[in-house]
Amino acid sequence: MKAEARKTLLSFVIELVIYGFLIAGYFLLVLHFLGPSLAQIEKTHVRLYALVAVGLVLGQSIVLELITTFLIRLLRGRSE
Repeated sequence: MKAEARKTLLSFVIELVIYGFLIAGYFLLVLHFLGPSLAQIEKTHVRLYALVAVGLVLGQSIVLELITTFLIRLLRGRSE
């Protein structure tokens, strides 16, 4: 059972590292490309800004999960 626990822990750590890099990259891309537009929307249309922000969060979670699952499958040869 220890070998399986170690394998699971290693997969978890790898996934955390991948998530960290992907989230940092996503943040920088959104800040660079959408930052001025989001700031303008926030000042003029607060409700629209809230919807856009929620959409970005949901989109981020879905895309990052798909990318991470793909990369884990590539590294491990199996699905978590």
